[in-house]
Formats: sequence, structure tokens, C-alpha cells
Amino acid sequence: MKIAHTKPNSNDVQSIQEHSYATADMAQNFAVMPLKSLVYSMGLLHDIGKYQQSFQDKIINGKNLRIDHSTCGAVEAERLFGKNFSTLMMQYCIAGHHSGIPNGGTFQDTRDDNSICGRLRRADELEDYSDYRSEINVKKPDEQILKKHLQQAAYDTESLIEAFAFITRYCFSCLTDADSLDTASFCNERKDIELTSDFEECLHKLDEKLSSFKAETALQGSRSVIQAQVYEKIGTDSEIYLMNMPTGSGKTLCSMKFALSRAILSGKRRIIYVIPYNSIIDQTAAVFEDIFGDNAHILRHQSSFCIDDTDKDEDYRQLINNVTENWNAQIIITTSVQFFESVYGNKRNKVRKMHNMTDSIIVFDEAHLMPTEYLKPCLRAVSYITRLFNSEAVFLTATMPDFNRLIKKYALKNSRITELVTDRSYFHKFKKGSFYYTGTVSEDKLLESACANPSALIVINKRNTAARLYDMASGKKFHLSTYMAAFDRKRVIDTIKEELKNLYRDYPTLENVPENRRIVVISTSLIEAGVDLDFFSVYRELAGLDNILQAGGRCNREGKRENARINVFRLEGSRESFKVNITKSLIDKYEDISSPECIKEYYDRLYFLNHDLIQKNSIAKDVTKFESIPFADYAKSFRMIEDNTVAVAVECDDESKALISRLKATGFTDHRKLQKYTFTVYMYEFNQLKEQGVVKEYGGIWCLENNDYYSNDKGITFEARDYYV
Repeated sequence: MKIAHTKPNSNDVQSIQEHSYATADMAQNFAVMPLKSLVYSMGLLHDIGKYQQSFQDKIINGKNLRIDHSTCGAVEAERLFGKNFSTLMMQYCIAGHHSGIPNGGTFQDTRDDNSICGRLRRADELEDYSDYRSEINVKKPDEQILKKHLQQAAYDTESLIEAFAFITRYCFSCLTDADSLDTASFCNERKDIELTSDFEECLHKLDEKLSSFKAETALQGSRSVIQAQVYEKIGTDSEIYLMNMPTGSGKTLCSMKFALSRAILSGKRRIIYVIPYNSIIDQTAAVFEDIFGDNAHILRHQSSFCIDDTDKDEDYRQLINNVTENWNAQIIITTSVQFFESVYGNKRNKVRKMHNMTDSIIVFDEAHLMPTEYLKPCLRAVSYITRLFNSEAVFLTATMPDFNRLIKKYALKNSRITELVTDRSYFHKFKKGSFYYTGTVSEDKLLESACANPSALIVINKRNTAARLYDMASGKKFHLSTYMAAFDRKRVIDTIKEELKNLYRDYPTLENVPENRRIVVISTSLIEAGVDLDFFSVYRELAGLDNILQAGGRCNREGKRENARINVFRLEGSRESFKVNITKSLIDKYEDISSPECIKEYYDRLYFLNHDLIQKNSIAKDVTKFESIPFADYAKSFRMIEDNTVAVAVECDDESKALISRLKATGFTDHRKLQKYTFTVYMYEFNQLKEQGVVKEYGGIWCLENNDYYSNDKGITFEARDYYV
């Protein structure tokens, strides 16, 4: 018997034949119908390199050898089936099933290159693995079905190459997740458990919650009118739904009701809720968990940590202990970074979840925040998932770009798109205040003006500036930033909510509020999405129009006051950007920058006058052959957040101390629980902390070693202060 795996601390072994057929069966079950025969063949061929005698010597006798077993299946696929689309997909997936999908390469690549071309040139270095033929029978995949599936998402050479690359990653997901799960099942005797949810009970509880809201103001009464338009279209079959609803109109609960209703009606298996920021994922999850209770087991998947699984010494036991989620849950809340970097990644720890995006309702909250330079691949990903993998997408935002036009220009021209809110005559009732541009101000003058209000929110573009203003402010002050751990941000937000509640209780007219009761919050843009706070006045540093309008939504949130004021300012010495310049010109042009006409012109300038920037990050750019797709290079360059950041764990309470203590002692811990105890810093800031010797790596995670550098109320500093946790 040829052995694939040995069980730790046991004499049990798993044969290559057993593992190959189990992986093939599972991969086939994961895949959509047109790809089942293809991924089944991948599963059978992926480990035939383990029939090499040197691999058997290694696994049986413990010899310290490094053996290339992945290339064998890629070589054999071409020997069996010749050169075609199916073979090429198999080669990309099988060759990369440990180290990641490689670049295709070119005829100029030598045998030293790790591309597909380079690895195929090393075929003569491989040992004989032909014994697999007596144990594993591989049939040719149906090439015509694959071509027909590809053509659903292609209308020219570029789109065909992009669709081919997308389907390749999907097949890679089916293969690697099946491989991982079968290995874990044998080595740990652990079965994959799905986090289940009862969609019908969840919908019932959500309906009860929505019906409990009372309409005491004109604004509150308008919510049900706008939401009713969404619910009327639940029976409309489409690929992409656009849900344009004003800030304060109940977008979050409305979108979840729509998602649950569509999932029940169309038999979808999952709801994936994609939000823009790590900083609000816990808050969003808490809202749904509070409503659904035991009827939903929600998986939160953030992107604080990125620990690549590798084929180091081919040790599968390391693979079992990685922190990757495969999204085997029915309700998932994740970030846009995690979502899109997964579908455009090449490593198994990123991509293996991709097949679980099939048969899903995917809600993109604050969809307008897709970065301009990655707009095309993001829109294409949504189009491919909905067209090829039987899913539906909902774009949710208060400042909706012309996604109908954008999708048809940069993704699939024939995407089926439905506008859920077509009557916008009630939108003006959600205008809670007027926007005023106050020009350039100093930091002192800004604080002086803001602190004169009963409650004020100041939103700043840069974290360092926000931290400095917090130090300068006096009185009842609060600070929010990604320099703070999520645990502390939630604690501060809860405190702010309580303080505002008490303020409005004691001073219902908000007149004659004494100085010691006035509240000022200084935050970065993280407060603009999903944070339900209501301030007397808002001050927003000049930024993109979408940021300014979102910040304005935190002012007079329930519309109980007239003439509320949102002040837009420019800080002395601040730099301007492309978005800022667009916004400033619109402020000069429009009396009301929140008008539909102004919003439309903003996005027209941002997107339709920025064609070259949007086009530059296509994987098919400058690629003319399917054999030369740069999977590895593209994955490395695809970064939704351009500035590279590092997550650092910090001790904030007893739970975090226990988690970090375990990590330091064993190299392992509960990574999902630890995520809320991390803050993020840019690479240059991280290097400062390293130079000062206050961060150290344990099990792939960086931890803050000296808590004098961390304040519960402000987060990380870059030199020791008199702050203690």
C-alpha cells in the first residue's frame, strides 16, 4: 500500500488511493454542476506524486527529504488529456495545491522558474509515479461543458481570460478545501461541522423587531415607505440588486430581511454580509445575534491575521492547525478586504473558502467604498459569482453610484440588475442638516468651535492628527481610531452612547448645557459606517463627497431638530487628493452637496473620467494566452488597502491576557477571539515599534510586549507614555 498520511502518535496510515478518492468525491460535491467532472479529476490526480519512492521513504522512514509531488499531477494531466482548457486548469490547480496557484509563465522560462512552464520543463527530474495507474482510474473531464460555462461570462478575449482565471481559482478552492478537510478528518478524526441557522425563524424574529419600531417623526414614518419598496421586489429574480437608501432609513435590518427572504424563496444555502471595515464587524454581528438569538450561528471572519499555510516538509499537521476559515456556515459576516482578496488570491488559506460563495445571497454594505483602482476586478468578481455560481448580490449604500452603468461597462454587459428603491420622493425627509464649508481652520479653532456644542463629532482623515486633537481637547472627550483594539473601540462606543443618552435625557432641548456635560468625539472615518450615534453637530475634514455625506448621517440622526449643521473644513497644512479636489469643486458649484445631482456628478467624475485607473488592475491586462496568466504575481499585487498594514495583539483584559499567554507558551491560541484585541499600524510605524523592541512574534502573530505604549482611550503610541492598561 502506498501511503499518503500517517496519523500523529499512532500507527494508523491513510493510503494515497483512499485519500485521492475521498478528496475527489468531496471536491465534486463542492462544485457547481458544470465543473464537477473537472474537479473530480483534479482530486484523483493531485497527490499521484506521492507514489514516488522517495516520498514513500520519507513518510515511512522519516527521511528528511524535500520532494516535489505536486508537479506530477500537472504533467500527467497533459499526458492523459492533451492540451486544452480543462488540462490547463488542472495544471494550475494541482501544481499549486500546496504552495499556491503559480504564474503560467512563458516559453522563455527555464526549469529553474516556479511557473507552470518552468515546472513542466522539470518533468524529467521526477521519479516514476506510474504505480498510481493500477489504483486510480482518471476519466477525461467534459471539455465542452467547461467551454459553455466559460462563455456565459465572456464576450471578448479579455473577459474570457478573466473568466478562465476566476473559474480556475474556484476549482482550486474545491480541491484545496477537500484536500484539507479529508486530511484533517484522518489525522485528527475531526469532521467538518457547519454553523447552521434557521432562516425562517430568523426572518420571523426580524419581522417582530421591525414591527416594534414606532413612527413618531416624519423621518421615522418615511422609513417604512422606503423599506416597503424593497420588500415588494422580493419575488423579482435577478443577479444583482441595488438598494439605495438614505442614512437613517434602516438599511441594515432592511437588507437582512431582503437577504433572508430571497434565500428562503430561491433555496440559497448562505447569506454573506460584507462590510467595509474590520472596526465595525463585531458591532454588525452583535445587532444580528441580538435579534436572531439561538436561531443563528453567525461566523465572523475578519482579516486581522494572515498566516499562510505552506508545504514546509509536507507536514499536514501544520495545515490542520492553520487559522483559515472555509466559511462552512449559513450566515457569515466578513470584510470587503477579506472577501475580494480571497477571490483574487492564489494561496489555499485565502482561496479555499471561495466555493462556499456558491448558492449565496451576498450583501455588500456601503458598496460605494470599493476602491476606484480595483473597481473593475471587484465588479467582475460579483458578476462572475452571480452568473457562474448561482448566487445573488445586493449593493447597499446611501450614496449610490450608477452601478447599473458601471457593471455593464466594466463587468458583464448583460448582467440582470434590479433597482429596489425607485421612488426617491421621500429621500429629502432624511436630510437632517445642512452642509457648510467653513474653509481652512487651525486645530485650536476647530476644537474651540466643536466644544461649544452640546455634543459634537469631529471626523479627521489621519489617525495621527485625530490622536493629537484628542490630546489637545478638554472636558468630556472620546477618541476612536484603528490605533485602538476593537475591544476598546466597542467599549468607547458603548460609553459614548450612554453619555449621549444621559445628555438628551437631562437636557431634552439641548439648551444651556454646562461645559462639564458637553461631549466631543474625535474619530477617523471608521465612525462613518455602521456606527449608530446621534450628535448635535458634526465637523468633517474635507474628503470624498461620500465620506462627508456619511459623516453627516451622524448629525441629528432621528431628525428631531431643524437647522442642524454639518461643518466641512480644511485643516491647515493638509494635503489635497484627487477625491478632495472633486469634492471642493462641487462645494463651489452646488448649494446643497447632498442633492442627487451633486452625488451623480461626483461619481461620474470619480469613475467615468478615471477610466485608465479603473482599467489598470485587470489580471488580463497585457495577457494574451491562457498559459501565461500571472496568478501569483496578481495575488501579490492585489491589495484593497494599498498601504501595507500589520495587526498587533495587545492585552486589554483578562481574556486577552489568557489568549496571549497561551500563544506565547504554545504558539497557538483562539485566533478568532484574539482578533478583537488587535490594532493595526502601517508598515513604517510597525518598523518603529520593532526598532524600539516592543513587539515580538509568536506563532505568526505580533504581540505588544510593553503595554506602556498602549492607552485604552487612544490606542498605540510610538514612544512610551504614562499609560497603563
